[in-house]
Amino acid sequence: MPGLIGKKIGMTSVFGADGKNIPCTVIEAGPCVVTQLRTVEKDGYSAVQLAYDETTEKHASAPLMGHFKKAGCAPMRKLVEFRSDFGEIGLGDKYTVADFFSDDVKFVDVIGTSKGRGFQGVVHRHGFAGVGGQTHGQHNRLRHPGSMGASSWPSRVLPGMRMAGHMGNERVKVMNLQVVKVIPEHNLVVVKGSVPGARGSYVILEA
Repeated sequence: MPGLIGKKIGMTSVFGADGKNIPCTVIEAGPCVVTQLRTVEKDGYSAVQLAYDETTEKHASAPLMGHFKKAGCAPMRKLVEFRSDFGEIGLGDKYTVADFFSDDVKFVDVIGTSKGRGFQGVVHRHGFAGVGGQTHGQHNRLRHPGSMGASSWPSRVLPGMRMAGHMGNERVKVMNLQVVKVIPEHNLVVVKGSVPGARGSYVILEA
């Protein structure tokens, strides 16, 4: 399989063979159900659509219910497409951690949505140092951005200027996280390091 959908459980730490304490993230990956197969002849590209996190019919729309019934599975909360040339894959097939993580998979890419921080100033958002001291009339400006542009020309703030604004809540991909442990009986995978998102948020695993 090209990937799996999972959920971030939280962080912990394990001791390595050398006795060092390794910070890790625990991810519940799968089981995922194949709900659609896209082909070059019909859709213009080849992809596999996976569904994760079973829910009730009350929380699924009528079009999605028809979509899930065609695949012969229960309604799911999360749908993700993986671009791949699939082989012996059929609608309704289930894939788990044991199917995704073979012995040769030692590293994995994890995609998640970072925590939203709301509207933040330039010191928090971009690491500005602030204006500095309070000499020369610089009072009440310790966390201000300072100069934002030129003078009479172009008489405007140029696009791309680092300023205050919405921080976080972005799609983030962390690459080459080491797989520390796989617990197939509980659909858990433990990776070294941190993963974007809050506890309970959806993540995507790619080999």
